[in-house]
Amino acid sequence: MNNFALKQVANGLKTATKGLCLSAWLTLFINPLTMAATYSVSDTESLKLQLETVKAGDTVLLLDGEYLGHFEIHQPITLTGEGSAIIDAQGRGRAIAVFSSGVSLKNLTIQNWGGDLYELDAGVFIHEQAERVHIESSRLQGDGFGIYAENTKHIIVNNNIIAGNRALYKLDRGDGVYLKGVDVSVIHDNQISDVRDGVYLETSTNSQVFDNRFHSAQYGIHYMYTKHDEAYGNEVDSVDGGYAIMSSEFVNLHHNQVSNAIDFGVLLNISKHSIVNNNQVSLAHNPQGAAELGNEGKGIFIYGARDNEVTHNLFSTSDIGIYMAMGGEGNKVYGNQFVNNQIQVKYVGDALLEWSHQGKGNFWSGYMGWDSNHDGIADKPYRPNDSLDKLFWLYPEARFLMNSPVVALLRWVQSQFDIGEPTGIVDSFPLLHNVSADRVQH
Repeated sequence: MNNFALKQVANGLKTATKGLCLSAWLTLFINPLTMAATYSVSDTESLKLQLETVKAGDTVLLLDGEYLGHFEIHQPITLTGEGSAIIDAQGRGRAIAVFSSGVSLKNLTIQNWGGDLYELDAGVFIHEQAERVHIESSRLQGDGFGIYAENTKHIIVNNNIIAGNRALYKLDRGDGVYLKGVDVSVIHDNQISDVRDGVYLETSTNSQVFDNRFHSAQYGIHYMYTKHDEAYGNEVDSVDGGYAIMSSEFVNLHHNQVSNAIDFGVLLNISKHSIVNNNQVSLAHNPQGAAELGNEGKGIFIYGARDNEVTHNLFSTSDIGIYMAMGGEGNKVYGNQFVNNQIQVKYVGDALLEWSHQGKGNFWSGYMGWDSNHDGIADKPYRPNDSLDKLFWLYPEARFLMNSPVVALLRWVQSQFDIGEPTGIVDSFPLLHNVSADRVQH
């Protein structure tokens, strides 16, 4: 089909659609092989009509202006905007509901959707089995979920700015991206703030979350009952917790950062076979934290988690560097740096745990050990906590005795003689140099 014939077809389609909707017209081209077309719309009614009549593979382009209400997509199309095209849900419901696979949303501003979390109000709601949905380069701001998907696969969310309502209590906000029962998702290069969780993944598998920025949320990334996930290159700031791995398996959390968390930088809660590697956690601090409540700020909190590896991380300037409790003994901990934490280690179990691996332990700021052969490893094991530490954690009212001569004598006696079964943490090969690893690069 030559250019003249294409123009004739385009002119015929313009004439045919002119009577139906003056503000929707064919603007760019018709592909002679697929007959896919691009349509421009400029108001709410023309957008709704176009979404009802559009065919698979077509593109709907929103011209500058406001599009009020709620819109449904039932065909595999691209919906894109130019300039300041705004979809406004007018404070209720779902702004865009996607029913079809193969939908792409890009360059849109979506705002003011509903805040009813029980009704799953969302900026973009992806229905079950709507696969291969791609949301990119858009701005979303509203009370409920930013992007919600359940029981589907192949979801991509990238280069978006997603913001919740800062005026709402954190747990009353929706998550920035909520994926439940989703297999294979890729979430990258987004900025997400003022939400409940930045990215929430439940009973999902094979997710990749990388190079995102999270701010002012409950958690940056929250895993629940997931498997085979990877997160790297993310930055989290001013949250309750950075990265929460709960009842999940085979999560690879590496080369991420978190600062200014109230509760924890990293949480391993009843999770297994996961790797926490080359992350940086700093300034985990709870202003209202108390030892008797166990709610101090923790660089990493390991609770009932087994068969995980915590290696080559930096945990610094926090209330507690690492806190382990309730069955968290079966993990490998080595090659980490614990720097300038008020308490480096808090472990209240009854076992003696070795935190080194193949002749390599951890670096502990404040520890002054001898290194007679100059290999960078102390000649003697280091005990970052012992039975007396545990006693003071269990009975914080006795902490005023910690620096007393009696306690100093007890610590000396304990170091010289075996008194009962030893408990606590021992690092048999403590590192003496604060070597900065190749962190936060991938």
